[in-house]
Amino acid sequence: MSLKQSEAIVLRTYPLREADLLVILFTRTEGKVKGVARAAKKSRRRFGGALEPLTCVRAYYEDRERQELARLDSCDILDSPLSTEVDYPRVVALEHVAEALDELLPDREANDAIYRLAVSVLRQLRTSSIWMPLTYFQLWLVRLVGFLPELSECSNCGQSLSGSKAFYHALADGLMCARHKRSASSELTAASRAVAMQMFRMPLESFAAEAWTATHCADLRRFLLQIIERHIEKKLVTAVMLNKL
Repeated sequence: MSLKQSEAIVLRTYPLREADLLVILFTRTEGKVKGVARAAKKSRRRFGGALEPLTCVRAYYEDRERQELARLDSCDILDSPLSTEVDYPRVVALEHVAEALDELLPDREANDAIYRLAVSVLRQLRTSSIWMPLTYFQLWLVRLVGFLPELSECSNCGQSLSGSKAFYHALADGLMCARHKRSASSELTAASRAVAMQMFRMPLESFAAEAWTATHCADLRRFLLQIIERHIEKKLVTAVMLNKL
């Protein structure tokens, strides 16, 4: 079988045998692909630093008959998060992007919109100013995989939430009005809902000049994380780490 090639983002790598690596790639042409990089721990010529997490590469790989894992032949670096200084908040943010993509995306299902989203977010995560690009990433990822509920009306009664308080619960889909909120619900503020609407209309770069702190739209990120974790039925490790920043 001929060698395939695709732009790809390295999501994760795991040791496999003495010198090999199991590599999880998010490729542009085939979605998430798992492959084995033979002797990757020893071969600088074929891989070098190309298998560092969240590195954008051109990957060359081959599917073998009756084998689940592809054979990763080589990778050319297109862009690397290590090209600029990496501090701890940025490391956590990058790991969160990788974990969310790995957990949410099915194998071998191309999604060009999510690929372009990931590349755009990685470009914005070149500094320790992480909260705006992370919010944009979570919002659009949840929307593109089809999990985002309607933000403008109550999921219970259909009442418009414009100008009204809105609430969400970890065990329920959608937003609820004050009359139908569940016990122990949290509020999603009108300000955060307005930011979400802006993010749906404008590209990520439009928000790049804004200085966000960890409290800016924190309720929106909690809402989105609850949706992700409810659907994958597990807690994201990086969500705990982000909460401690």
